Amino acid sequence: MQGRSTKRQKEMARQQKQREKEAKKAERQRDKDTRPARQPGEEDPDIAGIIPGPQPPLEI
Repeated sequence: MQGRSTKRQKEMARQQKQREKEAKKAERQRDKDTRPARQPGEEDPDIAGIIPGPQPPLEI
């Protein structure tokens, strides 16, 4: 009977992980909905300050 309880535990863990994923997804959607909309011509904050082309070498 050990196999059945192991299978049940694995299924419960899978369902719990799925619930956690759904909660994270809902939280991201709420964050996205509450974020103010950008105005036309306004710089995208995700790429603000990025310069195209070759980048200078990192100082280590």
